[in-house]
Amino acid sequence: MTSPCRRRKTKRRAREMCLVLLCSEEEKVLGTQQAPGSCPYCGGAVMATDVESARRLCFLPLCRRIKRKYSCTHCSRRLVAYP
Repeated sequence: MTSPCRRRKTKRRAREMCLVLLCSEEEKVLGTQQAPGSCPYCGGAVMATDVESARRLCFLPLCRRIKRKYSCTHCSRRLVAYP
């Protein structure tokens, strides 16, 4: 017989699995271009990538968002731009 603690963990995993199946987020790269500046870690060139993300709930689109992500071309680190 399984312990009550183990049963709770199994139920929690089942709920998490259900949420993963019902909710999803897809990202699609729209384009890339050279960005001004250099990487503060290695001094490499910075690349700006435009990404469209679409969140879905049960295959119904909830929202779409276009983000610009910055990364170094040399060390591949994700960089954050502060306004």
